[in-house]
Amino acid sequence: MQAFTPVFLKSAARPGDFPGDLGREVAVVGRSNSGKSTAINTVVGVRKLARVSKTPGRTRLINFFELADGRRIVDLPGYGFARVPLEMREQWRALVEAYFRARRSLVGLIVTVDIRRGLSDLDETMLTLARGLDVPTVLLLTKADKLSRGAGLSRRRQIEREAPDGTIVIMFSAVSRAGADEARTQLADWLDLA
Repeated sequence: MQAFTPVFLKSAARPGDFPGDLGREVAVVGRSNSGKSTAINTVVGVRKLARVSKTPGRTRLINFFELADGRRIVDLPGYGFARVPLEMREQWRALVEAYFRARRSLVGLIVTVDIRRGLSDLDETMLTLARGLDVPTVLLLTKADKLSRGAGLSRRRQIEREAPDGTIVIMFSAVSRAGADEARTQLADWLDLA
């Protein structure tokens, strides 16, 4: 299993705050409350690297974490939370769009999806964006421990049929650690740390 030595690098409220566009980075994005920050912490093996909250919409900046020299994982703000003011949602959208337009070092995208909810329109929009940028993508089906094994496998097959061809789909649980090694291996491969 790949071991990382992650450290917080910086937060960005605007594109001018992004760190230098050198090396390789993998972005993590998902619907608010899909388990994105918990997944980051589990995959990199550090309990409190990304801030976890039960309140949707807590990640409001783009957070960069360095896993090794020139190798980063990037925590993007969640999408789809209606209680955040429209002005703030627009700021986040513009920031995330600027990130995707600007980052030449982006080599992979992990989209967290609560397995119980399946793909939303916003998830599909993110997958289409990644495909248009030719960025390989993993769908991390979080909270898999909330379903029985049979129901989880059935839901996974359904989501695999809905996802674009070539999308890797991983059933994941931070509680049981199911899928953590597979996600870590994919992350290390994209970052050329294998």
